[in-house]
Formats: sequence, C-alpha cells, structure tokens
Amino acid sequence: MKNDLIVNKTCITITEKNPQKIYERLNHALNVSKYAEIRLDYLDNEKYIKKTINSIGKKINRCICTLRDVSEGGRFDGNEKERTYLFECMYNANPFLIDIEFNIINKNNKIFKLLKLQKNLLVSWHKLDNTPTYYYLTHKLSQMKKISTNVKIITTANSISDNIRILSLYKNSNDISLIAFAMGHIGKISRLICLYLGSPFSYVVINKNVAEGQFKLSEHNLFFKNINIKYT
Repeated sequence: MKNDLIVNKTCITITEKNPQKIYERLNHALNVSKYAEIRLDYLDNEKYIKKTINSIGKKINRCICTLRDVSEGGRFDGNEKERTYLFECMYNANPFLIDIEFNIINKNNKIFKLLKLQKNLLVSWHKLDNTPTYYYLTHKLSQMKKISTNVKIITTANSISDNIRILSLYKNSNDISLIAFAMGHIGKISRLICLYLGSPFSYVVINKNVAEGQFKLSEHNLFFKNINIKYT
C-alpha cells in the first residue's frame, strides 16, 4: 500500500442540526473523502432522523449512520422504543455501516435480533476517560467479534503507553475489520498509525472537531503526502 492510498482512507464526520444542512455537507464530504459519518444524534428533532436517512439516496452506500448514545459521548437520550424504531429505519436504508454501541445491542433484544451478524453492522465501544488494561481490551474485542466482523474500540489516551496498548489490538484482528485508536491530544498520533496497522479508515473533519484529537482532512492528507514511511 502506498501513501496516496492511505490518503483516501478517510471518513468525514458530519454533525448538523437539520436534514438540509446534512445533505449539503454530505455532497461536499463525498467529493473529498471515501466515506462520511452522519451523526444522527446531533439532529434537533428525532423526526429529522428518518427524513435525513431517506434524503441521502444512493449516497447511503458510502455513509456510516451513527446514533451515539449519551452514555458514550453522544447526544441521543431517547427511550428503547424510539431507539429500536430509528435503527430499523437505518437497517431498511442499508447504509455502508450502521454504528451501534456494544452495550446497547447487548441490552436491547429487538435491536440485537435485527442487527446481529449483519454485514454492515459496526459494533462500537468507547471509553471516555482512560485506556483500560490490555487484558481488558482483548476480552472486550473477543466479545464484540461474536456480534460483528466490523469492530470499533475507542479509548482516551492519558500517556504514550495508552497509544501502544490500544494499537496492540491489531495483533488480534486478522479475521475482522478493526478500528481502534485513542482520543485526546496524547492519542492523536494513534489516529494516523492505525491506518498502517489495518484500520479501514480514520475519522476526520472539515473544520470543527467533534472529538478531541481529531484531525482536519487537510492535516491528515498533508501528513501522508509529506511523510514517506516504509513498511510491509
């Protein structure tokens, strides 16, 4: 793999409050990035979520639909009935990936039955304050692999060793598509290194960061344009 291919492995996160703004941002995002993540939990009204999904059309096959729960740093705080309905809407639209928290899918039986083992399910887990032990992380990865072959584990780095620990998960990812890196200023470098270890893409933004340590697309592309790293 060459660095110019790494440049194309980006997913632009879109956070807007209404469907029209999302559609406008999406058109631009998919012109400059392979994928886009639509943070549906940022919409002002839950009624906008289905409208947004339906308005995307064929572009949905390059989109990750995310309804991040407040417990993992998102903004969705609806009840389980509302959550189930919205994930059914996502399922019916058949996007590139549907991102859902490991903890949510484990406790909501209807969503579990609907999405378990779906090829476009991205099961995710976020640790907002630290990076657990390697044993804890590998155990979590083992649990998540039973639900989907697309796994996302995101922690927060408080030290350089935290980066090493989260990135070490790629040693156990030969049979899945794994996205694993650390948030925060100290974890920023892990968002780049993960691409060399097998991550299908890295999350970037056009302007304002959604998570601490997130690169702008221009910064990401500039790094790989100017840094020539030899690897196998």
